[in-house]
Amino acid sequence: MSNVIISPSILSADFANLQRDIERVEHAGADWLHIDVMDGHFVKNITIGVPVVKAIRKITKLPLDVHLMIENPENYVKAFIEAGADIVTFHYEAVNDVNSIIELIKSYGIKAGMSIKPRTSPEKILDFLPKLDLILIMTVEPGFGGQSFLYDCAEKIPVIKKYANENLIIQVDGGINPQTAKICTRYGANSLVAGNYVYKSDNIKSAIQSLR
Repeated sequence: MSNVIISPSILSADFANLQRDIERVEHAGADWLHIDVMDGHFVKNITIGVPVVKAIRKITKLPLDVHLMIENPENYVKAFIEAGADIVTFHYEAVNDVNSIIELIKSYGIKAGMSIKPRTSPEKILDFLPKLDLILIMTVEPGFGGQSFLYDCAEKIPVIKKYANENLIIQVDGGINPQTAKICTRYGANSLVAGNYVYKSDNIKSAIQSLR
């Protein structure tokens, strides 16, 4: 079995039974828990905020992989870390000073991640790779779950892999299933975010295993 980090997205969970659905993926072998934070401005959707992350921290031992799809993420980094985030990922397109927010996140002793949208060229972010713990490549337009995988976005993975250090986590999010997971991992990805495929499966444990 591979060492790919599987991070199920709670965007596809039943929010009326969130604790149950978090426990289901934890018991099924998930490595991390992916939490999509959306503000209705950077993306056209609103999801959850700091209080929910704080509540989730109390009910799971899984590392909380917090993806900030918000404007001015630097204003919220401290609050999400204090709520229990283990990894904070911001969007390259949402900030003016990339180095500053990376330093801010790492000053709290946690992993700093950066995400790029489908239309962002990987060449734009190569200089930042040595400072990052994680790079998240979106293979759908961020904002809503259940979208189809954009195959051309996966071609960014080997470009980033070429310039990355051996410890960089290359994560892919959007339309992940066993077929697209295989494409991503062959290209060099070592972390996969999956929402619908995991949570809509009849057997969550088997679904997670199939992504590895």
